[in-house]
Amino acid sequence: MELIALPAFSDNYIWMLHDGARALVVDPGDAAVVQRALEAQRLELAAILVTHHHADHVGGVDALRPLLRGPVFGPAREKIPQPYTAINGGDRVQALGLGFEVFDVPGHTAGHIAYLHRRADAPAWLFCGDTLFSAGCGRLFEGTPAQMHASLSQLAALPGDTRVCCTHEYTLSNLRFAHAVEPDNRKIAAHTAWCEGERAEGRPTLPSTIDTERQINPFLRCEERAVAASARAHGAESTEPVAVFAALREWKNQFR
Repeated sequence: MELIALPAFSDNYIWMLHDGARALVVDPGDAAVVQRALEAQRLELAAILVTHHHADHVGGVDALRPLLRGPVFGPAREKIPQPYTAINGGDRVQALGLGFEVFDVPGHTAGHIAYLHRRADAPAWLFCGDTLFSAGCGRLFEGTPAQMHASLSQLAALPGDTRVCCTHEYTLSNLRFAHAVEPDNRKIAAHTAWCEGERAEGRPTLPSTIDTERQINPFLRCEERAVAASARAHGAESTEPVAVFAALREWKNQFR
């Protein structure tokens, strides 16, 4: 099974899994990008997985239906192009012969979900949409800081080698903020250098891993003393993790 990041728009990735004959895609905001990849590799589209309702994640669903030979899965609590199979956290779905666990991860949107495929002989794949980014997290358009902190904590508890397949190439921008939060964190500096090299060669910085994110992502490090101190300096009411998270997210919203 091969995992491919298909670039779309200015900084999106549409994730494709294929076995050489059939493929599934995650969050196909742009149908043309998917269609070109299918044609180039002579693949049949077997399934579509959707994490949330934003247009850059669902905009290509309807245009892909004539090519689709299987289900569209998406969050039950969001408006996804019909028809689709509505799912919730705790559900398990089958696509392309693979099993996926579904997680409720509200915060960026109210009904955002994530998909995890565990593999017996290799690291798991996590398709987390706009909830967890490398070195960052999504904006809170519909959820609360408490919800997003809980969602991220749930994902951070996954095995460290889990591959984090998020949907935007925001890593270098996020790392600049992470450095501002923790200027003495050597892992952030080292990962920044690696990511700069990858981007210079035209390669994505993704997928990341849960272990990497635990070391560099300030939004997963709200209980670290240095992170809490920086958050307090930027308006956090206390060092309680949700208060730290809320201050970090507001600071990131204004960060340039």
